[in-house]
Amino acid sequence: MTQATQTQTTQGLAPTFTHLVSKEGGVKYPLKALHVCEETFSPLEVAYDYDAIRAQVSRETIEAGPNSIWRYKAFLPVNSENPIDVGTGMTPLVKSTRLARRLGLKNLYIKNDAVNMPTLSFKDRVVSVALTRARELGFTTVSCASTGNLANSTAAIAAHAGLDCCVFIPSDLEAGKVLGTLIYNPTVMAVKGNYDQVNRLCCEVGNTYGWGFVNINLRPYYSEGSKTLGFEVAEQLGWKLPDHVVAPLASGSLYTKIYKGFQEFVKTGLVEDKAVRFSGAQAEGCSPIASAFKEGRDFVTPVKPNTIAKSIAIGNPADGYYALDIARKTNGNIESVTDAEIVEGIKLLAETEGIFTETAGGTTVAVLKKLVEAGKIDPEETTVVYITGNGLKTQEAVQEYIGQPLTIEPKLDSFERALERSRTLDRLDWQQVLV
Repeated sequence: MTQATQTQTTQGLAPTFTHLVSKEGGVKYPLKALHVCEETFSPLEVAYDYDAIRAQVSRETIEAGPNSIWRYKAFLPVNSENPIDVGTGMTPLVKSTRLARRLGLKNLYIKNDAVNMPTLSFKDRVVSVALTRARELGFTTVSCASTGNLANSTAAIAAHAGLDCCVFIPSDLEAGKVLGTLIYNPTVMAVKGNYDQVNRLCCEVGNTYGWGFVNINLRPYYSEGSKTLGFEVAEQLGWKLPDHVVAPLASGSLYTKIYKGFQEFVKTGLVEDKAVRFSGAQAEGCSPIASAFKEGRDFVTPVKPNTIAKSIAIGNPADGYYALDIARKTNGNIESVTDAEIVEGIKLLAETEGIFTETAGGTTVAVLKKLVEAGKIDPEETTVVYITGNGLKTQEAVQEYIGQPLTIEPKLDSFERALERSRTLDRLDWQQVLV
């Protein structure tokens, strides 16, 4: 693999994104592969010229754009007139009927990134932006530290773009996610450790080899891709903001960027301002942000992950503090659920809406249910729940908790006996529920 150069190309620099800035102290940096402020040690993020964006975009120009995240290109940190577009984004916003009825909600929507392209998770959004920017910065080898979905996306989109790729994952990942990375023929390093250990190793590799790590030295650009989940929901709701969102929390980046996306649409006059409550979902086996929220702390204490929800099992969340701040200032909540509740959340969404989500989505649905039962969601609110990945990637999580096919002979009487057994079992199940 060839080592990347980090030469900043200024020719054709888009006027809408202007510099990097530290989230604490407002220290400015050039638009290079940097992610931490040397003075405050806080994360860097991309700053924009919103007057320039306002002059370029309208609802009409966005609607006339491509049917992908690149309809929002003016809000994203890329120069290229030909960004890496593999059809990512514009996933369905499903108006829930049966799940809403089960929970007693009147205006529930499901943002379904379980069908996102090309690898069936929201990570396709952030990687499309990160690799477009990586190519602009001169990187020829790209990489990531991943709990699975990010490795899938990085490998797939790097293959499409013709970039060398080496990804790092914990060695105990679900088989579907490992296969879903290997098929694109990257170099895969399975590390004997949890995600936080993988991430630390990747920082060393990045510093030594000069590769473009999408969620390390390219993180300011990468994280901006999550804003498109906010943009799309606002557009799909008829250019209106929802009243309440429920989203999974891993590093906290997705959650904070949906919030930023809503704010940017308000700043540029695309939607009217309104209060949107932000609630977050974590698994009890890895819930450092939820614990801090419940205990009233403004800091997050790292934990060692122990949960089936491996895609959100980040024990030391980089944006945990900022997620806490958003939940509190929007009058939202951050809750956690057990692994058993996560499995029930996966089954509940599948049985009511026909959407098979992975463990992160099961966590989010379970937290949604928990918040409803606690009276923390108004049944009249327009509530959006974010489903970020596909259940085919984490089949192991539910394999022991679902039924088996009824094996029959190719005869009508065999079918009828099996059908009666099935109906009897269904009646027994309902009697157990009623008891």
